[in-house]
Amino acid sequence: MFELTVRMHFSAAHRLRGHKGACARQHGHNWAVEITIRGRKLDKLGMLVDFSELKLAAKAAIDRLDHCDLNELPEFRKRNPTSEQIARRLFEALAAAFDRPGRRVACVRVSETEGTSAAYRSGARA
Repeated sequence: MFELTVRMHFSAAHRLRGHKGACARQHGHNWAVEITIRGRKLDKLGMLVDFSELKLAAKAAIDRLDHCDLNELPEFRKRNPTSEQIARRLFEALAAAFDRPGRRVACVRVSETEGTSAAYRSGARA
């Protein structure tokens, strides 16, 4: 099994409705996003996915979030823009672009800070 991961960044503001602490107030983060693709077969060039192809698709998904108030985006008007929800939203967008027989998006990890992150994985069950 092969895996490849790209790491990208974006900056955005958010607030958590219903939160009892400081996160209820508008604040921002410099978010990091790690996208991992997993597969069994390499193409004729010996690649699972061309890094530039993955980065281009990831950039398109992440650019929607960059330098905005996440609470104003349609997908977060009723749902808090937590790291968990952002990871799931990015996972779904990238899976639609990259899942093929023999390869799939395995995980999207979103970090608000250097020491905190949330991940959404394919087939994950609690």
